[in-house]
Amino acid sequence: MKLRLITVGQKMPSWIQTGVDEYYKRIQPMLSTEIIELPAAKRSKNPSEANLAQYREQEGQAILQAHHAASREQLWVLDVKGKSLSTERLASKLAQSMQLGDDIALVIGGADGVSPEVLAAADFKWSLSELTLPHPLVRVVLMEQLYRAMSINHNHPYHRGN
Repeated sequence: MKLRLITVGQKMPSWIQTGVDEYYKRIQPMLSTEIIELPAAKRSKNPSEANLAQYREQEGQAILQAHHAASREQLWVLDVKGKSLSTERLASKLAQSMQLGDDIALVIGGADGVSPEVLAAADFKWSLSELTLPHPLVRVVLMEQLYRAMSINHNHPYHRGN
């Protein structure tokens, strides 16, 4: 199984990149992971709701182009209205995808969310938290949780929940 993290936004602060790089390195032996950074739509200073919809649509088209829909790649989208998972449930969901032989494209949308087209194409909508988190920080939290879930699946002592 391969996991491709498709993110909108580039040029992360160094402390974010350090955290992402650390968990990226740790997870590789357990889960082949690729990070794809897509540019965010250029935004105006005071965007209208119509502008925000245009940004989501532009970014959504790029996300859907990056997704390998023709292959056995599930599309998981982070969405505030998505399903909440415990770390153990995430581990189980990843293990299930591995058993099916499916790859996963996991999407972190732009600052204004994801387009309705991306949400409609999603095989799974996942909410990391009810909290509002900065998009750069989501990258670190997501990579850590993926590493923790894979540690559970590989009986690695990193996860000591319960």
